[in-house]
Amino acid sequence: MHLHILGICGTFMGSLALLARDLGHKVTGSDANVYPPMSTQLENAGIQLMQGYDRSHLQPHPDLVIVGNAMKRGIDAVEYMLNEGLPYISGPQFLADHVLQGKHVLGVAGTHGKTTTTTMLAWVLDQAGLNPGFLIGGVPLGFSESARLGGGKYFCVEADEYDSAFFDKRSKFVHYHPKTAILNNLEFDHADIFDDLAAIQKQFHHLVRTIPSEGCIITPVTETNIDDVLAMGCWTPVVRTSLKANDAQISAEQLCSDGSHFKVLEHGVVQGEVKWNMTGQHSVANALATIAAAQHVGVTIEQACEALSNFGGVKRRMELLDTVRGVEVYDDFAHHPTAIETTLEGARKRLGERRLWAIIEPRSNTMRMGSHKEGLAHSARLADEVIWYQPEGLDWDLQPVIDAATNHAQVSRSLEDIIHRITQEAADGDAVVIMSNGGFGGLHQKLLTALQA
Repeated sequence: MHLHILGICGTFMGSLALLARDLGHKVTGSDANVYPPMSTQLENAGIQLMQGYDRSHLQPHPDLVIVGNAMKRGIDAVEYMLNEGLPYISGPQFLADHVLQGKHVLGVAGTHGKTTTTTMLAWVLDQAGLNPGFLIGGVPLGFSESARLGGGKYFCVEADEYDSAFFDKRSKFVHYHPKTAILNNLEFDHADIFDDLAAIQKQFHHLVRTIPSEGCIITPVTETNIDDVLAMGCWTPVVRTSLKANDAQISAEQLCSDGSHFKVLEHGVVQGEVKWNMTGQHSVANALATIAAAQHVGVTIEQACEALSNFGGVKRRMELLDTVRGVEVYDDFAHHPTAIETTLEGARKRLGERRLWAIIEPRSNTMRMGSHKEGLAHSARLADEVIWYQPEGLDWDLQPVIDAATNHAQVSRSLEDIIHRITQEAADGDAVVIMSNGGFGGLHQKLLTALQA
């Protein structure tokens, strides 16, 4: 079949495109924002990309249109698709119908850490020889692509709570029917589609209802918002994890404060040890969930720890892009105050007294709406220098965030101003973390080029 994907450069849809290609379909796609790393990955895979959402992209008619959840009524290609009566489907439904049937699905859900944890899980299962399929909402460093069909019965999927499509407002993860489910954490997010935390919890309970009684739910002992979900009704065994030794079925005894070295305990007995390049308490939490999920499908804790010690990470998750004139430049996806805080916490513990810069674009829908603005200054407090980028179209003024800051913070409306300041002031030993869930106008490469010059 010829499949055309509307919104193909989204992290989920881009990964889905690779799976559709591997199923033998001809795949093309359109997107308003064609940018790396997903665009590069798709082009390398031989998938034709088209800029924008013009009806001409659907001529001649494809056999099926897969509609991304960024699509809305009024978009030219969407209206043409409906008026012409073209067959269409949401991305999650296509995945469920054409890829997940007959598989033991391992789903990773939560406000934070889904991409990294799904990658960890796929990596551990792969290293154990299980040849899992996977769909990751990002570009992993340990695999050549962000999705593959795999050769065994296991499939790891990033289980997102965002809605499926303009015609299906259920969360994506409701389609997946996982047998092993990681519920990492739960906070209010996606203010553009959820009115409050309770609305998200309702969707999480829809997910819980689909997990079989012979399955497994893995969640930390500290997540009271997930406890509330499980209290609505749970028919599946629950494995708890904890960052404190002996505090849960699977726990960590931390050997290094930055999260780079820890022992893993089961019921208080040491089963393995992880020493890796990841940092932050969130990374340790992700690892414990991964180990518990892998154990559910037969991978020993010792095997999982050994695999994680060789884990390469994910693009745009504290990814070191380059070191120029002694200045380290990192790319991080941080989309929420908690993600900003935990990332900077890990960076601070690793860097010690070295100067830490945070360049932050509040780009997610929830951030753009101002739903998290009260916590933004606090989330960046561990950086020495913070530059908040005020892009066009931001619905609120960032100045109150600056006024509430306890460190050096400023607002910038120009990428050129940001680059000028860093090239003039950053010194040997400094680390610059660029935080955005989008392309940030190419700031990363522009800054590296300017530092080299």
